Amino acid sequence: MTSEKEQLSPLGPDSASSDPLERLLREHLEEFVSGNRAARVVAQGLHVIGVGFRPLLDHLAFRTLDSEERAREFETYGYMFDASLGVLEYDSWQTKVYRRTGYPALLFDQPLEGDKGKASLIPEWVSTFGDKTLHHAAILVDNINEAVFYLEKQGVPFSGKVVGQGGSNLRQTFSMPEIKDGKVFSVLELVERHEGYTGFLPHQAAGIMEEARTK
Repeated sequence: MTSEKEQLSPLGPDSASSDPLERLLREHLEEFVSGNRAARVVAQGLHVIGVGFRPLLDHLAFRTLDSEERAREFETYGYMFDASLGVLEYDSWQTKVYRRTGYPALLFDQPLEGDKGKASLIPEWVSTFGDKTLHHAAILVDNINEAVFYLEKQGVPFSGKVVGQGGSNLRQTFSMPEIKDGKVFSVLELVERHEGYTGFLPHQAAGIMEEARTK
C-alpha cells in the first residue's frame, strides 16, 4: 500500500532507493515539479505509463552567485566539473557543467564579474528564490516539434520557437515561465539530441533564455 506522501508526490511513488544522491535529486525534482505546471503535465503522463520523470532527465540547472561553492554539495556525491567543456560564457552570465556517469548533468549559472554581469537577472532571482531551488529541468525528447505540439494540446504554452535547426545535434526550447509572487520563477526545457552529442551551445541557450525573460 502506498503512503499518503507517495500518493501526493508529483513524481509518483518513491522507488525507496538507498542511494543518497538519488534521494537528493528527487527532493529537488519534487519541489520543481510541484511549482511548475509544464513539468507536472509531463510527470503525470509519464507516471501513468510507469516510466517516470527521472529516466528522461537531460540536465538540471541552478542559479547561484558562486558556482563552485554551490557545486560542492554535489561533488561529495561524485559529481565533477566537466573540464572538456570549460566555462560556458554568455553576455552577462556563465555556466559550469558538472557530471557523474548515470545521473543527469548539473548546470550552475552565475553572473559574470564586473560591468558585464550587471545586466544579469541571476542576482535578483537568487535574492528572491535562493540558490537551492532549480531554475529549470530539461528532459530528452525524440522529436521536439512533436513534443511541443502535443504538450500545447495539454495546455502547456511555450515561450518561443525551437532553437537549433532540424537535423542538428542539439535542439532546445523552454516552456512559458512559471510566475511566482509576480516574478519569473521556473521553466521546463525540452531537449532533442543526436549523434551522441552531450554538450551545450551557448548561443542557443542564450536565445531561449532571452525568450523566457521577456515573457
